[in-house]
Amino acid sequence: MALTTYSPISSDWPCQVKTPGSYDWERSAAKWLRELVPARYAGYPALIRHPVLLARHARIQVQHEMRVARTALQTARVELPALGLPEAVIEHTIRLYAAEVMQLQHIARSVRAVSMALLESSTAGACR
Repeated sequence: MALTTYSPISSDWPCQVKTPGSYDWERSAAKWLRELVPARYAGYPALIRHPVLLARHARIQVQHEMRVARTALQTARVELPALGLPEAVIEHTIRLYAAEVMQLQHIARSVRAVSMALLESSTAGACR
């Protein structure tokens, strides 16, 4: 069976993260991932020392945010009129939630791409 090498050259790779194998790429990945998790997590030593663990937490965080945005979108038509909001505000809010779901889906794909590259890098480093 042929081994596959991960290539980040895709629209999912975040522009803030250097290409795997380049100088300091893991540091740029960790910095980007820290921006996706609540600030209080950024100081935990285990997450600082192990970017793969940080990537896992970022993946879970983004999944949770997607559930929240989808719930907000799905319930907006029913719940927002009861708040006395004008129809234009409700429509704008629905578009906002829909755009947020799309953005979070893209971020989730980016986290997955970075996670795969970090995992491959850590596995390759362990084999040396």
